[in-house]
Amino acid sequence: MFRSRRVPGVSSGPPSPPPRPVSVVGIGADGWDGLPEASRRVLREAEVLIGGLRQLQLVPADDCPGERVTWLSPLRPTVAGLIAEHDGRRIAVLASGDPTFYGIGRTLAETVGADRLHVLPHPSSVSYACARLGWPLEDVEIVTLVGRPVASLVAALHDGRRLLVLSANRHTPGAVAALLREKGYGGSRMRVLEQLGGPYERTVDGTAGGWDDDERLDALNVVAIDCVRDPDALRLGAVPGLPDEAYEHDGQLTKRYVRAATLAALAPAPGELLWDVGGGSGSIGIEWMRTHRTCRAIVVEKHPERAERIGRNMLALGVPKLRVVTGPAPEALAGLPVPDAIFIGGGLTAPGLLDACWAALPTGGRMVANTVTLESEALLAEWYGRHGGELVRLAVATAVPVGGFTGWRQAMPVTQWSVTKGSEEG
Repeated sequence: MFRSRRVPGVSSGPPSPPPRPVSVVGIGADGWDGLPEASRRVLREAEVLIGGLRQLQLVPADDCPGERVTWLSPLRPTVAGLIAEHDGRRIAVLASGDPTFYGIGRTLAETVGADRLHVLPHPSSVSYACARLGWPLEDVEIVTLVGRPVASLVAALHDGRRLLVLSANRHTPGAVAALLREKGYGGSRMRVLEQLGGPYERTVDGTAGGWDDDERLDALNVVAIDCVRDPDALRLGAVPGLPDEAYEHDGQLTKRYVRAATLAALAPAPGELLWDVGGGSGSIGIEWMRTHRTCRAIVVEKHPERAERIGRNMLALGVPKLRVVTGPAPEALAGLPVPDAIFIGGGLTAPGLLDACWAALPTGGRMVANTVTLESEALLAEWYGRHGGELVRLAVATAVPVGGFTGWRQAMPVTQWSVTKGSEEG
């Protein structure tokens, strides 16, 4: 026979009912007329309608008499509180297009829980754009410039690629055109698709090189780009080992072929965080982030002028989210988030640097260190003997004129230690 036991301080009454689900309804520029009946029914029955002013104005008050609440600014920190304020009532959140595609759906899932959401999507602006253009959606790269700098577009620029850019406002197309001209893509075709799916839908066609920045565009637009690289523009590939001339530097640059080998040893994966210690020009951190849009990197550089140069390089090469920390290591490493990998490109002999980096690295994390000096090489050999891994010497020679002939010019060899931290190591 089982007997219930009362736990002090805990009510023995019936459990509280689960919170009501939050309906998230996607709506397009076609407004109420474009909604399916299931979405209309949710909006009619809602006691509270939450959304931006534009979305709320698309819903007729006669059909949907619920209380109307607009989002507060800044939005994200206030979402959970606003939902909690109306807990117990039937809540419907209005969103543009597909709520889970660069929309409020993600924020709601992360703040109130995905299991509490009932999402009714509408076709996204990207789906509409591909339908109008005849582009296969799976072959198109999507870049959002909503709340992001226009430099975010740079890493996606490749000859022959098709891009769809989600605009922040009516000024975005002009900024995109200026960037394309600056990066040697002035011949790219640009089409601005406005108010997709609505009664005022319109397409403006042109090229980046001849784009009229004074064109009066609607704020609700998507930019379609057929990328065409100018013949004399610097070609930037999709894998590590960009040309050295892609970087502004003062000589403190991990050269192209060594850089490619270093990134291969670091083995970036989506979502991972790199510490690039002794950043120089920032090339390792920048190319780490270019491998996947979710990769993150923090570059630590003690010289302020080099740190500023890294800031320019990260914008020029399309990774504006790179974080630059100015200060000497290991002191500047304190308080940084836990890395998945660490690269040490300078300052190996600084007291305590290797120890601090090793202590910060979690089990399974990778460390790669490069050096060209005998003193640092001896230090790496010691750590290799202690922790294993792989110790290699990278030597690159370049063909150069020698009188009327051609010979090899040897660059300084680079000693590289790479290791993965095991569970038994502190």
